[in-house]
Amino acid sequence: MKKNKLFMMMILCFLFISGCSKESKQEEIFEGFSEMLTKQDYGKLYALLSKESKEYITEEDFVTRYTNIYSGIQAIDINLEKEIDNEDNVIPFSIGMETVAGKVNISDYQLKLVKEEKEWKIQWDESLIFPNMKKGDKVKVDIDKAIRGSILDRDGNPLAKDGVIKTVGINPEVFDQSNQEEKIKEMATILDISEENIMKKLDDNTKPNYFVPIVDILSDDEKLRKLQDRGDDGIFVNSKDSRGYMNHEAFGRLLGYVGSITAEEMEKNKEKGYSTTSLIGKAGLEQVYEDTLRGIDGAEIYIERDEEKVETIAKHEPQKGQDIKLSIDSDLQAKIYDEMNGGKGSATAVNPKTGEILALVSSPSYNSNRYTTYVTREEQQKREESDFADQVNRFSKLYSPGSVFKLITAATGLEKGTIDPEKQISINGRSWKKDSSWGNYSITRVNDQSSVNLKGAVKYSDNIYFAMSALDLGNDDFIAGAKKFGIGEELEIGYPLGNSQISNDGSIGRDILLADSGYGQGEVMVTSLNMALAYSALSNDGNIMVPSLIQTEDQEVEIWKESAISPEHLSTLQSAFTAVIHEEGGTATASKISGVQLAGKTGTAEIKVSQDDEDGSEDGWFIVTDLDSSKISLAIVLEDVKKKGGSRAAIPIGKNTLSDYLQKIKIISVGD
Repeated sequence: MKKNKLFMMMILCFLFISGCSKESKQEEIFEGFSEMLTKQDYGKLYALLSKESKEYITEEDFVTRYTNIYSGIQAIDINLEKEIDNEDNVIPFSIGMETVAGKVNISDYQLKLVKEEKEWKIQWDESLIFPNMKKGDKVKVDIDKAIRGSILDRDGNPLAKDGVIKTVGINPEVFDQSNQEEKIKEMATILDISEENIMKKLDDNTKPNYFVPIVDILSDDEKLRKLQDRGDDGIFVNSKDSRGYMNHEAFGRLLGYVGSITAEEMEKNKEKGYSTTSLIGKAGLEQVYEDTLRGIDGAEIYIERDEEKVETIAKHEPQKGQDIKLSIDSDLQAKIYDEMNGGKGSATAVNPKTGEILALVSSPSYNSNRYTTYVTREEQQKREESDFADQVNRFSKLYSPGSVFKLITAATGLEKGTIDPEKQISINGRSWKKDSSWGNYSITRVNDQSSVNLKGAVKYSDNIYFAMSALDLGNDDFIAGAKKFGIGEELEIGYPLGNSQISNDGSIGRDILLADSGYGQGEVMVTSLNMALAYSALSNDGNIMVPSLIQTEDQEVEIWKESAISPEHLSTLQSAFTAVIHEEGGTATASKISGVQLAGKTGTAEIKVSQDDEDGSEDGWFIVTDLDSSKISLAIVLEDVKKKGGSRAAIPIGKNTLSDYLQKIKIISVGD
């Protein structure tokens, strides 16, 4: 009896161990299936299939099917979970994954297993792609394009928005019937493109009765009128959804543009739901505010059987992107750019009382529409001749300020008591050096007054006076004074700009460097926005406001630098810097506008390898602020003005811009 019991126990143990072994082997095949599907290694996945399954589908078809479907739905982060309850030789599981239609979680999968030559294999059919899928079914994806947010100016006018453009194209079947060469030549002339461009697109086309797009073009482009209603010639104009921009070069460097997403950008933003057909910001505000502006495309993944939708796998509705509103005055932006007339440089205008950036100009720039339409031969030639100067963003670029920096030196000297505004300083000749320790180095000036006070030094732009003033201040107080105007601090306006500096390492340990810095040379570097803000203090009780480019509903006006110019010295500096414009002998009297009290300064920054360098270039500055209405402070810098009149080249730009702007806002009348 005992022997029988022992025998029964041995049988039970054997069955238990066999069952555990079976379960363990089945677990291994599921883990293999899970790993290969997660890695999307479909070749190795195929190796796990049963003989019957391999007769059902070839490896090539298997890999192609999985590849096409999973790439089509943009499946990533695939995760398989085994369910608890399972039948004999069947493992139930679920799949979660991120797709073009969002997160998908699908249950009801059945991994059926068969044993072949002591190994477990997978019995495969289409239900392992999606549970309700059958042979012959197709997996389809429909994309519902989202609207990208618009970029608006301060008045709500669109600077960038989604809209419709036109596509000029050819139907070869009709086009080729007669006068083909003549029509190609005519189209090339009208569109200002090469004939080879048109011929190549026609040669590349393999379907003679299909529309062949030649160029995309703005709906209001005058060239379009000459190509409409030409169907009999095989020339057609179709409509197309596209991003559209303010049709003016003044806005290109600021707005930037969008373009088709690249594989690299897809990988970088793989968690954000982009698809291979997505557009993405490539430059400017379009790039900086991509996450705000971009809409999330709607998508539906579904199974199609016999050309009918039988099951929706996943679906989400499109989400419109958010608009952004700028403080930019479009008319002012365009006016400044037009006045610069293609010259290399930057200009920035701010409202002294609010800190709002009214204009942010880089010249030369580009028309953003060229990235959604095409580039004419004329435009391409201009770009090549300028060595593609439009690709440099100059309003974010750092410049040596030259004499316009003298406001900061003067304000600091007055504050620290090292400058007595009425004291006449004796200076002999046009060159000066502190002592023999400077060797052959000296500071020069253009005027030759034997003595000069603060107002005269500003009006005549006396470099020696301000070099002396910087030395009297000393390193620490000079740097502290510059910081009161925000020099050396990041300008957080919602757009990346170069960081201004007082010197390369933040300190000034040498007398020559300190003296040069006093009149804006040395290693001082600024943006045009830095200087527009500095001079705005003359129009705002000595305060500088927090600069802002992006407007929000809960926008607050805040002081950034309180008393950058001390109240007790404000009128002294206003008097000195109005003399530059309103008094005889001032360096900017040509900018005077009747009936308006302006303060400002010209400046020439020398770009030299050494003091003896005769071939160095010069950048010319003009900064002007309206003291009467305190509505605008404008800073302009032009590159390479050595043979263009120096800083005087910037004066007409400032005068014409201010006159136009002040008339617009009713500060002066048209007849003034």
